[in-house]
Amino acid sequence: MKKVFLMLTIVAFSSVVVNAQSHVGHHATTTQKAKTSSTHAMLGVQGNCDMCKARIEKAALGVKGVSSAMWEAKDQKLHVNYNASVTNLSAISKAIAKVGHDTEKDKAIPEVYKALPGCCKYKK
Repeated sequence: MKKVFLMLTIVAFSSVVVNAQSHVGHHATTTQKAKTSSTHAMLGVQGNCDMCKARIEKAALGVKGVSSAMWEAKDQKLHVNYNASVTNLSAISKAIAKVGHDTEKDKAIPEVYKALPGCCKYKK
């Protein structure tokens, strides 16, 4: 009888230890997910029209780690959400400048700017 009781105690204790270890693993995964949360930033970007909006947002979304981008013509600001462990605002700014739009950090490549449709040419 003592042996049966001892065996049941060992099995119960082992179950508690395994359950505790799985909880610790779950907590580590949850903490890791929190570290990869989204960063929001605003970036000044020059443009005029809906074609500019589409081009600017597409360039920003083309940067790995960017989850959303919305450019407002009225205030000339891009609202962008991105994973800071994958990219940064500088990389996003450079991608937008490559498609012909000045940002507060980078100037558009002159040849690319000149090739934009007339309605997209802002005063430089």
